[in-house]
Amino acid sequence: MGLFQSVILRTIKRSLKGLNGEKVPFIAGHKLLYTCNLRCQMCPFWRRPDEALLTVDEERKMMDSLADFGVSYMGFEGGEPFLRRDLPEILRESHDRFFTSVVSNGWMLKDRFREVRDYIDHLFVSIDGIGEVHDRLRGVEGSFEKARQGIAVASSEIPVSLSSTITSENTDQVDMIVAFAEEMNVSVSFQIAYNYSTAEKKSPSQSNLKGAITKLLDLKKNGAPILESKEFFESVINSWYNWIGWKCKPWLTLNIDPKGRVVLPCYVLNEYAGSLKVWEIDLPKVWNSVNWEQYETCNKCALSCYLEPSLFNWGDFGMVKEHVIDNVVSYLRG
Repeated sequence: MGLFQSVILRTIKRSLKGLNGEKVPFIAGHKLLYTCNLRCQMCPFWRRPDEALLTVDEERKMMDSLADFGVSYMGFEGGEPFLRRDLPEILRESHDRFFTSVVSNGWMLKDRFREVRDYIDHLFVSIDGIGEVHDRLRGVEGSFEKARQGIAVASSEIPVSLSSTITSENTDQVDMIVAFAEEMNVSVSFQIAYNYSTAEKKSPSQSNLKGAITKLLDLKKNGAPILESKEFFESVINSWYNWIGWKCKPWLTLNIDPKGRVVLPCYVLNEYAGSLKVWEIDLPKVWNSVNWEQYETCNKCALSCYLEPSLFNWGDFGMVKEHVIDNVVSYLRG
């Protein structure tokens, strides 16, 4: 069975479970480690010491549990995933089960890409500004050029997107980041910096953020290669500026920490702290014991892994075309 058919079957399985009222995540995100070779100002994770990391066998058991639950999409991040020597083995296991993505800062990408290229369906490379702005936010000189070189190598063989965090220091560069994506012939995804308690407070001011989001919405409407939907940007503007909230469905996304523990209720509210190992619990029972309704009106973050799935509506043809039909056509052509 091919990857595409497998993803479709898992999606159908998940939908059938949902008919019985069961909450089933579609997306899983897993931090392979906290350790990183960069020092991003807005990130709390590299500041955390790693415990003993999961073995490949433990990663495999975790993935089996997720696949049995109905997860279709697996995203790996860090820290910096490429610091793990066993990354190719882990990604191979994931690629056998899920649509697989990786988020990297790009520093080691040029040297290690060919080890993993056959096991990644989509690669995200962090770009938070152009040149010196990116280097300053990332805390290491030369990180922009390293990422650029890695993007050039990887994008010739697999789908690549820039992953950009909007902060107080780069709101005036969002259009330049989009232009850089176009220059590199890749797409770009935008997140908004969240002020974690153990990181530098880099969330943009309300006025500067609104200008940046409005600019990105206009660029999206004009065909810029931005992954987020028009509805994503409109929902952020409506929620944070017009007091019109969106209904969050955090149960659609399941996050797992470097020890294989489930993060509840979501990525940001408890700042990525887990307690129960995925393969040691009755995952559907634990997941469905959470009172998810209490988080529906949160609207504290604008992470696309929560906002985009929450907005998706099978009755909206434009949304179905952008997120499903166009992606299927692209997959089949590839």
